[in-house]
Amino acid sequence: MDEEYDVIILGTGLTECMLSGILAVEGKKVLHIDRNDFYGGECASVNLTQLYERFRDGAAPPAELGRDRDYLIDLIPKFLMTGEGLIKVLVYTNVVRYLEFSAIATSMVYNGGKIYKVPSTPGEATLSPLVGVMQKLKARSFFEFLQKWQQEGDKAALDGKTMAEVYASYSLNEDTQEFIGHAMALHLDEKYKKQAARATCERVIMYASSAARALEEKRSSPYIYPQYGLGDLPQAFARLSAVYAGTFMLATPIDEIVRGGDGAFVGVRSGGQTARAKQVIGDPSYFRDSVRKTGRVIRAICILREPVPKAGAESAQIILPQRQIGREHDIYVTCLSSQQKICPQGVYVASISTIAETAGDPKEEIAAGLKLLGPVEQIFVSVSDVYEPVADGTADNVFISRSYDATSHFETVYDDVKDMYRRITGKELVLQKREESGDGSSA
Repeated sequence: MDEEYDVIILGTGLTECMLSGILAVEGKKVLHIDRNDFYGGECASVNLTQLYERFRDGAAPPAELGRDRDYLIDLIPKFLMTGEGLIKVLVYTNVVRYLEFSAIATSMVYNGGKIYKVPSTPGEATLSPLVGVMQKLKARSFFEFLQKWQQEGDKAALDGKTMAEVYASYSLNEDTQEFIGHAMALHLDEKYKKQAARATCERVIMYASSAARALEEKRSSPYIYPQYGLGDLPQAFARLSAVYAGTFMLATPIDEIVRGGDGAFVGVRSGGQTARAKQVIGDPSYFRDSVRKTGRVIRAICILREPVPKAGAESAQIILPQRQIGREHDIYVTCLSSQQKICPQGVYVASISTIAETAGDPKEEIAAGLKLLGPVEQIFVSVSDVYEPVADGTADNVFISRSYDATSHFETVYDDVKDMYRRITGKELVLQKREESGDGSSA
């Protein structure tokens, strides 16, 4: 450990492992440290015993739940869309070769007390009961504009416009706006309407392209999931980093972040050893004095004996838009089964996540999601603080990632990776596919 490195990375969450792999591929000498004895940090996948150790003070799991080794339960539930940024990173770094994916059977949205399938194409959207009869032609015009905007590259058409202004220009009502903004663009709240329209339009296009690819591959939703749990994602990027000579040290506590007289990062100390580097990257848990709290996330892991009633599938995502349940933030429900190889047959693992809006009982805040699940055999509820860095890191060479949010997708994680990469290297992240060499690694 007593060496000089280009960059030291603290924590093996997905954000940190993605940057570790990317920087190692680019020739950086990387030292990657985690205080835990496992990969993944807060986005790890745990077995049944680990789950009970975390939430039930080490109590033994009930024997009727089956074998411990048959469970790989995500602490932070998320799905991937085939068109999103993380998939592009997996493909272009060739990390995808370490993973196997399973299709999520359906994507649904809560409306008027019922759940409906989210349409897979703009054409289906205009036929869906989620879009009112009088709104169908207006919605079609909006989707046709997006298609033209994407194909012709006239990006200036949206310059200076908020999403609320775009909605108004097509006379889209609240129901149609809710469908577009929450079921397709996957916004967590209504703040996006006051923001630049471009980002939301790009999200809708990404959803549509992911759904179109799903149809081509005879899948019924645009979502996919890595078999054996999300914990395989950070491990796959760690393998990439190791192929390019990255050094990993698990179960290694950090006793001190060493800074120079000017406050800039110098190294990290663990026990009697000090590793030095030009830069450090880490999750908020390593830099409590350099982050601020921005909110709290409620997450509930539920073990079921039946799939979600009325979903009609063994795996599903269900979005409960905030307007439908009298909240400021959406609730996300995911359900997985033995098809994803994360639990034994006859068992289903559902997860619920949202932003905490009160200081009261978190179960009350997610009650609308719990109601959709039917009988719940076991439930594990957590409330986690959400942090962001107070500075961009360019002054002291300390680059801190953001906490994982309540959304059920990885776009915000990819956005954080891109932003951190730009600040760390001074250039934009350009994805270039790695060519496989004869030994199975990438050249």
